[in-house]
Amino acid sequence: MAAARDLQTVLGAGPAGTALAVALARRGHPVRLVDRAGSGPALEGVDRFAADVATAGGARAAVDGAAVVYHCVNVAYHLQVEVMPRIQQAVVAAAEAEGARLVVLDTLYPYGETHGAVMTEDTPWNATTRKGLMRAELDARYLAAHAEGRLRVVLGRSADFVGPGVLNSTLGGAVFPAALTGGEVPAFGDIDLPHSYTYIGDVAAGLATLGANPDGDGRVWHLPTAPALTTRQILAMVEERVGRPLSLTVVAEPRPFGPFDEVFMAEYAEMFYQHTEAQTVDSSAIEKAFGLVPNPLSATVDATLAWYRELLAAQPQ
Repeated sequence: MAAARDLQTVLGAGPAGTALAVALARRGHPVRLVDRAGSGPALEGVDRFAADVATAGGARAAVDGAAVVYHCVNVAYHLQVEVMPRIQQAVVAAAEAEGARLVVLDTLYPYGETHGAVMTEDTPWNATTRKGLMRAELDARYLAAHAEGRLRVVLGRSADFVGPGVLNSTLGGAVFPAALTGGEVPAFGDIDLPHSYTYIGDVAAGLATLGANPDGDGRVWHLPTAPALTTRQILAMVEERVGRPLSLTVVAEPRPFGPFDEVFMAEYAEMFYQHTEAQTVDSSAIEKAFGLVPNPLSATVDATLAWYRELLAAQPQ
């Protein structure tokens, strides 16, 4: 029974959920990784599980026996405002019924436009966009559930993801394959402004650490994030490593480009302010509290390029 109550259930098998599941297994926990399909490459120490956590029954099945539940579920961008609240309702009810702690992977959206101010956990929530207001409302509900004693909750906020396995990010599948093959590399907004990117391994390490430390519950933490550089500086690192000039296309305003199709960009337009003002995340609180050190951006670029090289090499010629 003791082992069963150590079960760590990760909801969502995207880049963050998968990296987290692997990190938890390496820490010696039994791990259940949940998505609707329940399939995918075998991961050592990880049991895959099929459930639709947008439904009450699916969420209850997914968290059965769990000591800690990690909510890393995301949905197609144009469905988020409709679907994410339903997922929250089902997951919170299931975790509460199970008596499990809930660790939530969160975004910077609740802050809204900061006009370039550094974001800390004390930054006001001034969102005005549909998706920002939705995320802020969800976060308020999570924290209220904790304050009311219904269940223990903690939130970990991340900047834009980057790293192995990260495809659907502004520093992901549209950038690295093109950089390696000489294609057009899109760069959103003003690339000479500081912009924080969070290494996917640091997302996993931060969430796993919050899961292991209940004394951090009841609040928002910024996940470990390396000091911000400009996007141009990061692209220069990529350029240096691939040994050729990048063919940059600056996407100065929201419009379809490459994998970012018309449906996505129509929804992303309201969030495009993230690329026209500095986006700087201060994660010193979690670093000091738990001794975490974010991966340097130079090492992140190295690891990401190595992963994309393998991905491209495995594709049929």
